[in-house]
Amino acid sequence: MEKLTIREYATKYKLSTFNVVKMTRLGELKTESIEKDGKEVLLICIDEVIEKEVPKKIEKKYESRALRAENMMLKKEIVRLKEALENCRNLKDIK
Repeated sequence: MEKLTIREYATKYKLSTFNVVKMTRLGELKTESIEKDGKEVLLICIDEVIEKEVPKKIEKKYESRALRAENMMLKKEIVRLKEALENCRNLKDIK
């Protein structure tokens, strides 16, 4: 079982430290608290099973963000096209 600090874990999986802290508080990651040099340090415990699941969770989060952004872009495009179609109909009625 490998133990990493929050910063090391964030670097390994290319995440922000904020997201790693959030994941630990939500209980998505197993943590262990130890005292080092008089300070309490939070270590993330990584099993082989957890290590395989984490990239999948990360991909899903980014994938859903990308889909939402694409969805918003397409909605704006639809509105723009509807307006253009209305303008064409109005010009046709004038002639």
